[in-house]
Amino acid sequence: MPGGRRRMLPVTEVVVLVILALAPLALQDYLTVYATRVLILCLFALSFDLVWGYAGIMSFGQSMFFGAAGYSVALIARDLDIASIFVVIPTGVLIGFVGALLLGGFLLLGRHPSSVIFVSLGTMTGAYAADRLARGWYYLGGQNGIPSIQSMTIGSYELNEGPVFYYLALGILLIVYLLCRFLVRSQFGLALVGLRENEQRIAFFGYKVQHLKAIIFALSGAIAGLAGTLYAFHEGFVWPNMLGVVMSTQVVLYVLFGGAGTLIGAVIGTVVVEAVSFWLSNSYQDIWPIILGILLLLVIMFRPAGLISLVLGERERVGNFGRSRQEGGHGAA
Repeated sequence: MPGGRRRMLPVTEVVVLVILALAPLALQDYLTVYATRVLILCLFALSFDLVWGYAGIMSFGQSMFFGAAGYSVALIARDLDIASIFVVIPTGVLIGFVGALLLGGFLLLGRHPSSVIFVSLGTMTGAYAADRLARGWYYLGGQNGIPSIQSMTIGSYELNEGPVFYYLALGILLIVYLLCRFLVRSQFGLALVGLRENEQRIAFFGYKVQHLKAIIFALSGAIAGLAGTLYAFHEGFVWPNMLGVVMSTQVVLYVLFGGAGTLIGAVIGTVVVEAVSFWLSNSYQDIWPIILGILLLLVIMFRPAGLISLVLGERERVGNFGRSRQEGGHGAA
């Protein structure tokens, strides 16, 4: 049984990939556009799962990196007339990385270890300040944001919403997911898991705990910046909500619902929450947020580890690092 459960993670990943790859063949055009947005939000959810699910950092400021990258590439497209994918994506990733590195350095690299509450409130304050700044800055469009962003291009080809943009988003999501999976299953990932479970013990082993946190925080910011870049060009506009606390809370719900510390749980949580929200908003227009809130509460109450716990055991969720001969011997006995 344990061996069977350990094989459920790759099976789950393959099933999710197949469903996402075949989805445009079964969906109408407007649903394909919506599904593309969901894939981009899955990328955003992965960024949060890295910092919270693995490093134990409750960041309510992921939206800062998401929105800052979106605004930056929107300004580049508007003021410099540059929308090449080879320029805007590296720019968005860099903006997210540098922003997270600066904020992480301020919150995490002090003389004394930062508490969870301090980091949570610090990132929340940053997200709120960024939201208010964007709303009051005329150059950024104020309350209205920046509308009518031109399409992202590859050479002379314009990437408009539809199946092409969908598969671009899916390909980028797959690449980032595999890179994250490699990272969390490496020695660095083992240290992160230990950090989440028992920070003092990891520090006792000689690891610089705060440095590890700052590194993963910066990497998550880069992924959030990538997601923000794709989101800006897919939606065709950016607005202050992309920077604020509401967007940060939204990504927390995605990961909570799907299951933190699994990567695939963040993807599943995002897809399920967005799909249920879409259906409820069409079927129960007046009370759908209440129904969705109740559903989320029920999952959190009865499945604290998220929906992914229905198929993955705790051992596989944490990760299997290296080979365990003793475990194999006991299984044979």
